Amino acid sequence: MCLRLIGEYSISGAQKEAAFMISFVVRLKFAPEDRADVVETLRLLTAASRQEPGCISYIPHHVEDDPDTVLIYEQYVDAKAQAAHHQSEHFKTHAVGGLYQKMKERSVENLIALV
Repeated sequence: MCLRLIGEYSISGAQKEAAFMISFVVRLKFAPEDRADVVETLRLLTAASRQEPGCISYIPHHVEDDPDTVLIYEQYVDAKAQAAHHQSEHFKTHAVGGLYQKMKERSVENLIALV
C-alpha cells in the first residue's frame, strides 16, 4: 500500500519513517596546512554531535584523492533535531568558531531517501 509519493518514488511501511528524516552532505575545502587542526576539530565535533538525541548519523570523510576536501554525511530524525544541532554549543564552538574560520569553500547537498 502506497502511503506517500515523493517525485516518482512511492514509499510504504518502514520507508515512511526514513522519508521524514533530514539527510544531507556538507562539502568543505581547507588549505593543506590546516589539515591537522581540521581533523582534531572534526573529532571533537563528531563526538559531541553523535550524542545529540536527534542525530542518526554524523560521519566525516576525506575525499580519497583530495585530503583537503571533507564530506560530512549527516542525518537527523527531523528538522527540529537539525535545528537543535545548529544551536548546540559544540556546533557553535567547533563548526562556526573552528571549521568555518578555516574553510575555503562550503556547499550542502540535501538528500532524499529512495528506499
